[in-house]
Amino acid sequence: MPRDALVDLILSHFTPRYVATGVDPHDLARLAARLERWEDWCREWSAEAARHEQLAEEARARGREVTATEASLRAAIYYHYAKHLFADHPDEYRQAHERMLACYGAAAAGSSPPMERVEVPFEGGVLPGWLRRPVGAARSPVAILLPGLDACKEELHAWSNAFVRRGVASFTLDGPGQGETAFWQPIRPDWETVIGPVIDAFEQRTDVDAGRVAVVGQSLGAYYAPRAAAFEPRIKACVANCGPFDFSLALPEMPACSRATFRVRSGAADDAEALERARQLSLEGVAQRIRCPLLIVFGAGDRIIPPSEGERLARAAAGPTELVVYEDGNHVCFNISYKFRPLTADWVAEQLAL
Repeated sequence: MPRDALVDLILSHFTPRYVATGVDPHDLARLAARLERWEDWCREWSAEAARHEQLAEEARARGREVTATEASLRAAIYYHYAKHLFADHPDEYRQAHERMLACYGAAAAGSSPPMERVEVPFEGGVLPGWLRRPVGAARSPVAILLPGLDACKEELHAWSNAFVRRGVASFTLDGPGQGETAFWQPIRPDWETVIGPVIDAFEQRTDVDAGRVAVVGQSLGAYYAPRAAAFEPRIKACVANCGPFDFSLALPEMPACSRATFRVRSGAADDAEALERARQLSLEGVAQRIRCPLLIVFGAGDRIIPPSEGERLARAAAGPTELVVYEDGNHVCFNISYKFRPLTADWVAEQLAL
């Protein structure tokens, strides 16, 4: 039986992303060989995740904490990709999500630097995030890292490494429609109302500098970041990595499972309503309010969001703006993570060295 075309499509789009964020390429090759039907996606990824989870448990039982932490992080990212674009299968999605959280939490204390779970009060609930502070820093600047449509805060672990190594604390966040928060808050356009309470929470701490905050987003998170920067004056710098200027232009061209993910995460009843909600995710008439330094990164080979969206943002923003387009880059430039991660972290560190 020939393999489901959707499996091939997703692997062709996202294999660089899987590898760049912590999936072992040999594990991925074995997974790809087993995957024949899209319906098997979550089950096969979860089985591979469970194997690494078992390795973590065995290492922890023998007091090998470094090995246990590494295996737990691998298991977490595998469970995350088990639910990747699987929002139409809520039971399997939720089970993989819970295992991801458990594995990532198991790695928190042993990571370098350690990860602190922070819950920011928001509209009757909380926005969860992971704070990592540079070792030895008394009061460091902070980069708030925002995932995209089908990502979550735990996926951003490898990117956060680049910031903490340069003396910038990282705060990876699940906002409305993302990760844990998606179960009670749908996608929304007004991300200044999301980032504001996060900065409020930083102002209550003595170990981070709330006067030096950057917001950094990838994919749909690279709409949220400039939107927040347009209205939240406490943001001192903004990075938008392969984000839409007008999401409604990109949504109809996305794979069916990506469109379904947006429909579910936005709370839309059908595709027509989803498109209407996508039209609200636009920087038209908003980008002109961005006055802080702005770095826009794109891959010329992006098949999800066209680079012309970055050019629109660069033309519209009112503050100092830099547009970097990598000719060899794909969506979020995952295939050249050794380029975009140092660039974004160096740039933020330089902007926040006030």
